[in-house]
Amino acid sequence: MNELIIKGQMAKMASEFLVTAREEDKNRALIAMAEAVYENSDYILKVNEEDIALARQNGLSEGFIERLTLNPLRINAIAKGMTQVAELPDPVGTYISRDKRPNGLEIEKVRVPLGVIGIIYESRPNVTADAAALCLKSGNACILRGGKEALGTNLALVNIMQ
Repeated sequence: MNELIIKGQMAKMASEFLVTAREEDKNRALIAMAEAVYENSDYILKVNEEDIALARQNGLSEGFIERLTLNPLRINAIAKGMTQVAELPDPVGTYISRDKRPNGLEIEKVRVPLGVIGIIYESRPNVTADAAALCLKSGNACILRGGKEALGTNLALVNIMQ
């Protein structure tokens, strides 16, 4: 079976769990993810150096390499970003609007998870963590596809966050 179909099926199963996840559980998971990233920063930086070396070998521009590059400050910002997402109010179940029709029928618009979100982005490892955190907070599973130049760093981040 096609790898993408399998990943989609797995994401769909995860989304069925996430739709009922409690706010406290999502926040605990986000904090644990942030702590794991911070605690594994040396490993993430080592893998990122390998991605940077390959990018230089392939003649990529210094501007591109700058966006690909992680350092201790950027790792701390990634972890802090996940903590900040945990501090946001849970969007799931909040009312957007309520209306009562003349016949007495009440209509409510309520925020609900979409299910599975696919995100394709360039080689910016911080996007991997940001997208995962925002999708988790909103009760959505995600399939992330970063640029191939950050493959090692992105895989390291995902494995650590899991």
